[in-house]
Amino acid sequence: MTGRVLTMVGFVAGALVLGSWGTARALEFVADRAVRSDGQTRKASVFYRDDRWRVEHNDPGPVNVTIVRKDMGLVWLLLPRIRQFKTVAYHEDHDLLINERLERETARVELGTDSLDGHPTTVYEVTVASPEGKLKVYYQWMATDLGFPLRLVSKDRDWITEYRNVRLTGVSDAFFRLPHAYQPVTEPKADTSLEMPRPTPMSLDICCPPVLRQ
Repeated sequence: MTGRVLTMVGFVAGALVLGSWGTARALEFVADRAVRSDGQTRKASVFYRDDRWRVEHNDPGPVNVTIVRKDMGLVWLLLPRIRQFKTVAYHEDHDLLINERLERETARVELGTDSLDGHPTTVYEVTVASPEGKLKVYYQWMATDLGFPLRLVSKDRDWITEYRNVRLTGVSDAFFRLPHAYQPVTEPKADTSLEMPRPTPMSLDICCPPVLRQ
């Protein structure tokens, strides 16, 4: 009897560990994103699942949808008006900046707590080194209930990215596939207007860091 009980306890514990690992690993959500850089604001809807995501752009331009397949090392730029797509190589600039740790991060200081779009967040001052060694400082709002940052702001406030209306929900595989009727872009020469702009920041109401609760 004791052996059976121990076996059952071990089974349940193992299932809990595996379940927790799977839950922590599989991040899926839908959100609105806004990015501001050089005085311009770009808004989009984001559909995210681990190593792939879809960005539906809400601003004028030839590319209405960007599908990033990090797992395949490529990005599809969709042009619905002519039902064509362009394939480009994946680059870290396509990332959505939802990891807590920033690329080439050298220092992190906790400043306090804040509430953003109804989510409790911990606010950090993060120092990042450029490939040339130049240091730049950012403020990061890490949502403790969601497990990823909702806002990232450069200290000089010339670059902001923010997520709002986040819903943790499953996202269909269809969002990350090419539409059946689309054909590759046929232009013989490169069209730089189709290049995806680097993800950049958001709303004009973010003029300065908030008063934080220690």
